[in-house]
Amino acid sequence: MAKFEEKSRGLRWIIPLKGLLILVLGCSFSAAANLPLQQENQLPVTDYKIGSKDLLEIKVFELPELNQTVRVSEDGSISLIMLGKIEVAGLTAQEMEKKLAAILDQQYTKVAHVSVFIKEYQKVSVLGAVGKPGMFELSGPMTLLQIISQAGGLTGLAMNELYVYRQGKDGKKTKLTINLEDLMSNGNQAANIDLQPNDVVNVPIDQMLTVYVYGEVKNPGAIQFKQSKKITLLQAIAQAGGTTEWASSSVKIKKKEKVTGKEMQVTVNLKNMLSGRTPDIVLEEGDIVIVP
Repeated sequence: MAKFEEKSRGLRWIIPLKGLLILVLGCSFSAAANLPLQQENQLPVTDYKIGSKDLLEIKVFELPELNQTVRVSEDGSISLIMLGKIEVAGLTAQEMEKKLAAILDQQYTKVAHVSVFIKEYQKVSVLGAVGKPGMFELSGPMTLLQIISQAGGLTGLAMNELYVYRQGKDGKKTKLTINLEDLMSNGNQAANIDLQPNDVVNVPIDQMLTVYVYGEVKNPGAIQFKQSKKITLLQAIAQAGGTTEWASSSVKIKKKEKVTGKEMQVTVNLKNMLSGRTPDIVLEEGDIVIVP
């Protein structure tokens, strides 16, 4: 008689057969296995909806003669051997598998096992500092400005550059850097590139950083600034309301080394800096300025 055991990671049957033991291991299959692989820096595609021009690889394990690779037509349908025209636009790969299995159950075989793999999908991902990050369909030729508009435009947290990640036919990935001022303000048409299927547009979020100004200034405390804008010593002191009449010209800057984390101190002459005899200093996140 067969023995039955329950394991935490599946079911196992042990069946004696002419002195031998045949082990049948229960397996669980993820629906994500039938979906396109997520590319680097790309939005998850677990719920990706099939659209026109997508390239689908379809396999029916019971009927290998139905195995084929087809491209979705403009009207959102595909034509399959023996099954004819089938509407698939708007379905996920898992939903399409169930639809095809139901059709096959009615016409050819019961409990059909269908696999749908999306080899190419005609969409672009937009990430980061935009109003509506997500995946957007390429309905014909589309430029960078058009896709940013579809994604709700840039937010106030956008940095001064964006990146377009693209995979070539040889499988190698490239990164295109676009200056946002050229794209949005200067009208540089060269920056408004045409997009390709599977492009990933990443608009980095401009982080808010903090430095501290203490001592003989009118409004001592924390000063925040955008990472892309940077802030200098003179700018930080100005944002702190400027120095008081009792301020010394010998200003100290406490900072930490990036590698060791060890605290170090730099002393500068504020009068020389104001007169232009010594250059202004760019401050970094966490720097502490002390005006004695």
